[in-house]
Amino acid sequence: MPGHGTGLGRSWLPRRLALGLVQTAGVVLLIFALTEALPGDAAVALAGDYPDPARIERIREVMQLDRPAAERFLDWTAGLLHGDLGASVVTGRPVTSYLSAGLGPTLLLALTTLVLLVPLSVGLGVLSARREGGRLDRLISSATLGVYAVPEFASGVLLVAVFALRLGWLPPTAVGSDLLADPAVLVLPVLVLLARPVCSISRLVRAGMLDAMASPYVAQARRCGIRGGRIRYRHALPNALAPAAQQLARTCDWLLSGVIVVEALFVIPGLGTVLMDAVAARDIPVMQGMAVVFGVVTVLLNLGADLVVRRFAPRTGVAA
Repeated sequence: MPGHGTGLGRSWLPRRLALGLVQTAGVVLLIFALTEALPGDAAVALAGDYPDPARIERIREVMQLDRPAAERFLDWTAGLLHGDLGASVVTGRPVTSYLSAGLGPTLLLALTTLVLLVPLSVGLGVLSARREGGRLDRLISSATLGVYAVPEFASGVLLVAVFALRLGWLPPTAVGSDLLADPAVLVLPVLVLLARPVCSISRLVRAGMLDAMASPYVAQARRCGIRGGRIRYRHALPNALAPAAQQLARTCDWLLSGVIVVEALFVIPGLGTVLMDAVAARDIPVMQGMAVVFGVVTVLLNLGADLVVRRFAPRTGVAA
């Protein structure tokens, strides 16, 4: 039987990578299909309030709307395979230049959130599990449930109203500020992005810790005289982190959409702002390029989550 399990383990990674490639291809196809299905005529929308027939025809040629959709899809896909995301029909700039311009603020915001998210959520989950049924456990559970119910936009407006406008402790927006030179600008956006993920992941860690501490192998470790702290952090916590790792990957997916809301609310010039401007201008190549990047990042994050889960709890991946 060990050989059988080893064979399954060796075949899992190639199959998971193949699934990731299929998912990526599906994302590319879906993005193209959805942009094709957008209502209205993109050329007319880009021509302005007083569209000139010659200008509309010129826009059609630039956007290659006079060609069959299948041909345009094949050309676009071929460009993606070579790293070419196309060019903006509004400014003529490459889509990659939009990505490079907005990537810095978005990465700074997302990475700051993730660096704080993991220790906060794991710490709250472990603390709540250690005090199961106690006053602290009930307080943490009630607080996380209540905070999770508040949408990001509502919590952002509330935080701005209290800490920026009423108390004057923090800046309300990032207008005219350098994010690196003035870290105070990031405090409110990061708090908004942290609020719901901390709640969901900490509750998963708590549930996983309680299940692990009630398992037979923990009971056996106690009978062998292993101390409680070692059992809790070396044996129970890794197993409790398996479902939390999957939720963390979903949280990273959510951050992509959450960042759009937060960047709009706090006027942060990141990828979310770039995407919103492209949607407002009906700049389809920029919209498609941004959507492909977000989709591929989502596939990679889920692949990474599966690898982490398999590392911490290998039994969950054997049957996959």
